[in-house]
Amino acid sequence: MYIPRIILERIKKRISPNKVVVLFGARRVGKTKLLKSLAKEYMPAELLFLNGEDQLVVSQLSNRNIANYESLLRSIKYLIIDEAQHVPEIGLILKLMVDEIDGLHIVVTGSSVFDLGNKLGEPLVGRQINFQLFPISQMELSPFENSIETQSRIEERLIYGGYPELFQLATFEEKQEYLEGIVNSYLLKDILVYNGIKKADKLVDLLRLVAMQIGNEVSIDELASNLKGISRNTVETYLDLLEKVFVIYKVRGFSKNLRKEIVKTSRYYFYDNGVRNALIRNFNTFKYRMDIGQLWENYLMIERKKRNHYLNRRINMYFWRTYDQQEIDLIEDDAGMLSSFEFKWNPKKISKAPKAWARGYPDASFEVVNRDNFMQFVT
Repeated sequence: MYIPRIILERIKKRISPNKVVVLFGARRVGKTKLLKSLAKEYMPAELLFLNGEDQLVVSQLSNRNIANYESLLRSIKYLIIDEAQHVPEIGLILKLMVDEIDGLHIVVTGSSVFDLGNKLGEPLVGRQINFQLFPISQMELSPFENSIETQSRIEERLIYGGYPELFQLATFEEKQEYLEGIVNSYLLKDILVYNGIKKADKLVDLLRLVAMQIGNEVSIDELASNLKGISRNTVETYLDLLEKVFVIYKVRGFSKNLRKEIVKTSRYYFYDNGVRNALIRNFNTFKYRMDIGQLWENYLMIERKKRNHYLNRRINMYFWRTYDQQEIDLIEDDAGMLSSFEFKWNPKKISKAPKAWARGYPDASFEVVNRDNFMQFVT
């Protein structure tokens, strides 16, 4: 089945003349499929759909002059460029188009912030509208299943994640093979063409180390020591690149007024549980796992991130911990309004807000999210 993407309606509302809508997201999360759904909204004669990975397209667009673009876009009202990061100087090209061709509506996608983000950058200041597409979210699945069905599938989703093509596969073996293919063929593709990368195997080793530390602060020095042969600065560079291709993302420590709060370290989470499990080669069921708490925390963190983005909620996300080991999994700061959340897979486990948190932030809410009540949290 095709699962409609929530972000599509928001994108359609923001497409306007002489503006560029940019859709970021990891490879294989459904950007091209979304663009094809968008393209159906327009008259074929008014639409030009290009693939940035096509060398003929790159050659045509690289001839950067107004006459070339006027000829290419004659009678075209909507221009869509998929994987636009492969087009050299794409930012300058799009700027020339929106400046000189009146009434042109442009949508582009990219699977890499350090490519597409940097190439757009300054040329499109004031003309660029950004969106992000994630693997399938629970928000997108909820219209197709009731609460009992969701509960029956939650373990599978914590193990295999939410890449769109997984929903077309019938067996767990097929899902495992697909995710292994993602890791081996697509996950690092954008990084490996980046000039500064010389040790691709170290990237995978680094990801595996990070995968084992979900829910804990990551020590850059410790990672460098375990990887051997690469420096602390290189580890930091690799982590930054892995964020920019939407494999992992960083969550910082929260602090406003307590001297004992930890703020200098970060935690990392994966954009998809299935990718995390493929990296560590563990698709075992819960009966044979020791990392259920980590899977649950990663799932809730990314589902909440999806929810906030799709609902256009500009909320800062943090973790909180003190040097005497009091901690909270997630702190949300919504323009100064604080909400805190503790994640527990077992609904029978009861938690209270740590004393230091309650004392330091008496106006903040506190909630325990478990498998009985998580739906409101993620949808």
